[in-house]
Amino acid sequence: MKTLGKLFVGIVLSCGLTTVQAAEESFTSPNGQLSVTVNDNGGRPFYQVSWNGKVVITPSSLGVKMNFEDLTKELSMTACEVKAVNDDYQVKTAKQTHVTYEANEAVCKFDKNGRHVLDIVFRVSNRDVAYRYHIEGKRQTLVGAVEKEETTFVFPDGTTTFLCPQSKPMGGFARTSPSYETSYTLDDSTGKNGWGEGYSFPCLFKVSGSANEEPCWILISETGTDGNYVGCRLLNNGGNNYGIGFPQAGEMNGMGSTTPAVALPFDTPWRTITVGTLVNIVETTVATDLVEQKYKPSRDYTYGKGSWSWIIGMDPSCNFDEQKRYIDFSAAMGWRSVLVDALWDVQIGYEKMAELARYGKERGVGLFLWYNSNGAWNDAPQSPKGKMDKSGARRKEMAWMQQNGILGIKVDFFGGDKQQMMQLYEDILTDANDFGLQVIFHGCTLPRGWDRMYPNYVASEAVLASENLHFGQGACDAEATNAATHPFIRNTVAPMDFGGSTLNKRYNADNQHGTIRKTSDVFALATAVLFQSSVQHFAMAPNNMQDAPEWAVQFMKDVPTVWDEVRFIDGYPGKYIIMARRAGKKWFVVGVNAESQTMKTTITLPMIAKGTTISLYTDDEKLNGSLTTQKVKNPKSQKFSVSIPENGGLVIVGDAE
Repeated sequence: MKTLGKLFVGIVLSCGLTTVQAAEESFTSPNGQLSVTVNDNGGRPFYQVSWNGKVVITPSSLGVKMNFEDLTKELSMTACEVKAVNDDYQVKTAKQTHVTYEANEAVCKFDKNGRHVLDIVFRVSNRDVAYRYHIEGKRQTLVGAVEKEETTFVFPDGTTTFLCPQSKPMGGFARTSPSYETSYTLDDSTGKNGWGEGYSFPCLFKVSGSANEEPCWILISETGTDGNYVGCRLLNNGGNNYGIGFPQAGEMNGMGSTTPAVALPFDTPWRTITVGTLVNIVETTVATDLVEQKYKPSRDYTYGKGSWSWIIGMDPSCNFDEQKRYIDFSAAMGWRSVLVDALWDVQIGYEKMAELARYGKERGVGLFLWYNSNGAWNDAPQSPKGKMDKSGARRKEMAWMQQNGILGIKVDFFGGDKQQMMQLYEDILTDANDFGLQVIFHGCTLPRGWDRMYPNYVASEAVLASENLHFGQGACDAEATNAATHPFIRNTVAPMDFGGSTLNKRYNADNQHGTIRKTSDVFALATAVLFQSSVQHFAMAPNNMQDAPEWAVQFMKDVPTVWDEVRFIDGYPGKYIIMARRAGKKWFVVGVNAESQTMKTTITLPMIAKGTTISLYTDDEKLNGSLTTQKVKNPKSQKFSVSIPENGGLVIVGDAE
């Protein structure tokens, strides 16, 4: 097995014996709270997961069906080799820059007809279970295809779900679906299959406890997916049984196979299961724990805030004069960039874009440029297109960007999760690194460990993001519900390019027309911290320098985008959340409330130094934050009574203990 970063192998632990003939073996996390049992019942591999002695994933099947051999049946487990693994790594673009990872690894070996055919490799940390398949091949067989994974997750009765339905292919705007942009169903029952096509990762489940037990939360996802595999989804197999599904045949306009072709020997991506309280769900680093960097950065990439005209002004705003005005706005805010969105090639042109880039450099502001990914997988008409889907054109375009000092690209409208599309993501990232460009993806798949794998990767959309606040009042009405959902599900596994935190009252350039923001200014400040991405292009507009509260504008000037640590404090998916992020010696504690009644609670903040002065931003019942923004002393008890009205927010900024 490859080492992961600074991976050190500890002494071999025993689970019974380290290498024994056995039909069943168990192994645990370092703290003993999580345990996994694997057996070969009836010639088929199964596993189950327990947390604090309670079974939270009941016996669930394992195995892969290759096009040359069925590795799901007639198998016998011959060994279970367990050892301790440790890793210490840093990722600036992730929600925690420095991670110390400890786990126990179990390699479960399976024979078929007396021949070793399959390893199932488990990793069990104190909050996560992960596993993947290692396939050696058969005789002289050096290549193959994975026809199916027999990977399932079976939950106890009474489990409820928090899931994002997968769209059918070639639907939605310009036939661009699926793009991981649907609304979550919250606290729903098991036994459903979304809109008929299963669910997009990550997927959250709540296993109810008895009257005196707290529930166990389980987040299912995957990591380590690159151009060697497909992006997968979760399918309901009936009742409480969910399994891995490959892409839909209609994705990419029907081009390409739904199954991955592999060179042997081969390791599949990791299936990840985060288990325990909501603290474990929000704070997990499993997506980056299990992968390694694929290439070295070509430059010292930096991160920060920026502006973005399109979310307020739409396509007409992508003109030379307006982008120059936004460069001036970013400069006045002390921000590092402007994102120039679709149609800049025709509404500004390459020559004038080079002039804008020079102007921005003089003002200390760089540019991100939007591109259409498209080859032949959807009808999205926005340009520039035909620049990112093939290597020659892509590298020529990137050389022009490097020559003109462009910071990065935002590539939109991808075509699904087939292996060809996953390879395109990897090719764009790899080529962009050659030219020192950072990459943001939109209209895209979930990133799966990419913030560690690709050093120039920044973030992905893969969520029903801020553009929908412009397009429909319903999205504005549901903004708080969604904001209280994403930190538990989508944003906990990877950076999320949401593009929100506007201080406009309406999503329109004149701030007088268009959809109406229902949330407060304090709410907007809170989401600047709540939603994690190392590069943030906020939905603020130049007019906010005059029409927004001075305290709110100043906060948006100062708020970090790179975080050293994250802590969950309180909340419930879709209802409310209070969490904290640390940047250097400052803690930012933020909360939002989506419930119809004011949320009142007492929180303890041991991370903020006692007796120091903190900045406190709160809302009154009319969502008027300016009346209650103040400097206060952190009490010796480090406890705060907080009150957050519906659609309101909370922000506390203080020095670390």
